[in-house]
Parts: sequence; C-alpha cells; structure tokens
Amino acid sequence: MNHEAVTVIGMGSMGRALAEAFRAAGHPTTVWNRSPAKAAALVARGAVRAETVADAIAASPLIVVCVLDYDAMYATLAADEAALAGRTVVNLGSGSPEQAREAAVWAARLGAAYVDGAIMSTPPGIGRPESMLLYSGDAAAFARHVGTLRALGDPLDLGPDAGVASLYDTALLGVMWATLTGWLHGSAVVGADGVRAADFTPIANRWLAHAVTGFIGHYAAQVDAGAYPGDDATLDVHLATMDHLVHASRDRGVDTALPELYRAYTERAIAAGHGADGYARVIEGLRA
Repeated sequence: MNHEAVTVIGMGSMGRALAEAFRAAGHPTTVWNRSPAKAAALVARGAVRAETVADAIAASPLIVVCVLDYDAMYATLAADEAALAGRTVVNLGSGSPEQAREAAVWAARLGAAYVDGAIMSTPPGIGRPESMLLYSGDAAAFARHVGTLRALGDPLDLGPDAGVASLYDTALLGVMWATLTGWLHGSAVVGADGVRAADFTPIANRWLAHAVTGFIGHYAAQVDAGAYPGDDATLDVHLATMDHLVHASRDRGVDTALPELYRAYTERAIAAGHGADGYARVIEGLRA
C-alpha cells in the first residue's frame, strides 16, 4: 500500500478527526493550526506539527484544508500560496458552489490542482467506510489521491465541476433538516398522547427506510420527465390526509406551521388544475 504523505491545515474538531484518520491509516501526517496546542494530542500519537504554513505545504503533495470557510482558507494560505504550485489542494470547508468554482480558478492560477469536498458526517464518523465524502474538481488529481482520501470514508467522485460537491452538500443538508424536523414534529404529536419518542422512532425509521425511500426512487423518474401520474396517491388524497395532521397537531397544542407548509404547496398545485397528479408535482411549485 502506498502511504502517501498528507498535510492537514486546520485543527478544529473536524480537522483533528481528518488528521487522525490519515495517521491511523499509516499516512505520514503533517498538521498546522494557528493555535498549536490544538494539535498536541495528534503530535503525541505520531503526527508532525509544522511550525509555519509554508512548512506544512512543503511536507506533502496533498494539502487538505479544513477551516471555517473559503475566506478563511484564502487568509490562511495567502502568504504562502505560491508554494502550492504542483500540489493538490482538497478543500473540505463549507461554502457555496460558486465559491468552490472560484477556488478552482484561484488554484489553477497558482499551478495547483483543486478538488472541493463535502463531508457528510460528523467528526466521530470520520474514518468509517460507511461515512460518505463527496468530491468534485480536477479529475486527474482526484484519481492520484483517492487511495489516500479513502482513509476518511467512502470517497464519491461527482465529476470535474468543482462546484458540484458543494451543490450536493447544500441540497442534502436540506433533506436532512426536513427529515429531522418532520420526525421531531411527529414525535411531538404522538408525545402529546403519552407516546415516548423512543417507542415512536423505530417505526418511523422503518417507514423512512422502506416506504419513503421507495417513494423517492419512484418519483425521481417523474421529476426528470416532468410528468407526475397519480398512480400511487393523487394530490387530492394527500391534501385530505394533510388536513388530518393539521387538526391532530392543533388539537394537541403542537405547532402547525410545518404541516400547513406541506398543505400550502399541495393546495397551490391543486388550484392550478393538478389534483389528479402525484405528489412529485409539488416540485413545480418549489421551482417557481
């Protein structure tokens, strides 16, 4: 196995997790942070602490940056950015697709390869093969370093457009928040009648894992085709059921804003003459 040297810049909780995963997988790991004390435990386990950013860059062909945002990345590397020539920068900070594409241009100007990444895990998940990390950008650079990046989790290549990983990240976070809020709302509804969240959740998880993911897979083809047959349940049927949720929530003193939002999108589609269509029709209202 080729134990490529890697540098990690940024020793927040995620940066430390990344560096530890590389180190544990046998990669010579150099770390740098503005506050050196944050790297002390890693250094004690065998990582090398660079005294300067220039030293950190010089130590490895692969530079993984995990700081707050793109502005923080530029500020951290500004004095030594010329040293990035011939190296690969993998940015695992957060931001927008537009910022990722601008960063790719910045790296190209310096003669560096650029790969943007999105970590779909919290720090405890780093290093686990089931954890998913999204990457997009320089295809040749990704191919060179994918073996090293695999130490962090499952590396998914989304193609050469540097902005796509961030785009997916943003959209997936929306799915997460919608799902978590829906579960919290459901827990509040059943909890008002004395049902514990711990008892409700296994059934909710089973519903999500089988029925709901099945709906999503079925609806994906409809979204791409722009055709929404009501072959499982029409919007008229969905609306009637949403009314039950609104009423049950209100009767139990649970906030109704979330089900009312679902209902508003559904009512809008029905008012436009699409009551016989399936639920995927709602995307047209979201696009508008």
